[in-house]
Amino acid sequence: MDVTLYIFVFLASLLVDVIPLIGPPAWLVMVFFQVKYGLNIWLVLVVGVTGSAIGRYLYSCYVFYFANHFIKPQKNEDMQFIGKKLTDNGLKVYFFVFLYTLMPLPSTPLFTAAGIARMKIVYLIPSFFAGKFISDSIMVFAGDYAAHNVGRITLGLLSWQNIAGAILGLLIICIFLFIDWRKLLEEKKFSLHFNIWK
Repeated sequence: MDVTLYIFVFLASLLVDVIPLIGPPAWLVMVFFQVKYGLNIWLVLVVGVTGSAIGRYLYSCYVFYFANHFIKPQKNEDMQFIGKKLTDNGLKVYFFVFLYTLMPLPSTPLFTAAGIARMKIVYLIPSFFAGKFISDSIMVFAGDYAAHNVGRITLGLLSWQNIAGAILGLLIICIFLFIDWRKLLEEKKFSLHFNIWK
């Protein structure tokens, strides 16, 4: 067993989930390494999902500082308010994170919102890991069929599914940022504010 290759799986999975832009999903990285080098699928999943979880944790830790420089203080306070409300809901939030990561949606919006809202991300990681392990297992095992066709996997980076997923992820981030959550939760009034940038 070449440990170096599993280290590359870990680092690549971490890297694609720590960058602020919506990049290729971590499962695609795992499929590539597993197919190209014939790695053990279960080890690839454990190492890759661990790297992905750490990457998302690190991303959510620094996105708050990014938001401080580019988003108005009032909107940051709004985000922190929603973070406190979500944290108070305990198990519901963990269950939501688990269900969200089971779906084929990019997790960037989830961790952008959680990071800006200053939620305790470390408590979300177990739910994220469990959901991602299941959904990534499905993707990696499905990708195993392409053992003799690595070129198609590489081309998959620009597939309509990945482009649609990236656009959907950006829309989710925008919806989360532009809704006045304090007014919605306290006054039960839906309101949008587009002037949130400094």
